[in-house]
Amino acid sequence: MSLFKAFDAPFARSCLMAAEKAWKAAKAHPDVFAPAADSKGGGPYDDKHVDDEFYWAAAELFATNITGSFLCAREAIRRMSVRRGGKGGAIVNVSSMASRLGSPGEYVDYAASKGAIDALTIGLAKEVAAEGIRVNAVRPGVIYTEIHASGGEPGRVDRVKSAVPMQRGGQPEEVARAILWLASGEASYSTGTFIDVSGGR
Repeated sequence: MSLFKAFDAPFARSCLMAAEKAWKAAKAHPDVFAPAADSKGGGPYDDKHVDDEFYWAAAELFATNITGSFLCAREAIRRMSVRRGGKGGAIVNVSSMASRLGSPGEYVDYAASKGAIDALTIGLAKEVAAEGIRVNAVRPGVIYTEIHASGGEPGRVDRVKSAVPMQRGGQPEEVARAILWLASGEASYSTGTFIDVSGGR
């Protein structure tokens, strides 16, 4: 069974519909794609009982962060690949510093999902380089976004910022600038690489 056929069909359809909507809204042949959908787990891993509730929560997190990224990357490649008549382009994945730090005691499941994004970025960059597509990623650290509130702790950045060498949380605009650079012609010889936007963590 192929990788994509193995994915949950309703979820896969929703991902593909969202991607198709984005392509149509662009009103042009896409040459940049930066998937940023995110889902977060939470709480110390030892506190999670491996029951049905945990299973489905983990499955939702992995579906959003991993499966969604795979499906969207596939659709981007179909449109960008010079082998398929496209003009080439750039994919910029949004990973996390959690993929390197492991997020012990808080978000190990989230960190694992972002580790998969790192592997996807490295492997896919090598697979599609000859098709005119660059694949890179940014790894944000603790950033002032709504994801912390959705994980149950809206003040998390202020709680953990003392562990950041720069002693502050980051702003979404700082992550966006890194994404824009990787997507631009200024990064034309960069693929399979990462920019850590993490204040030195």
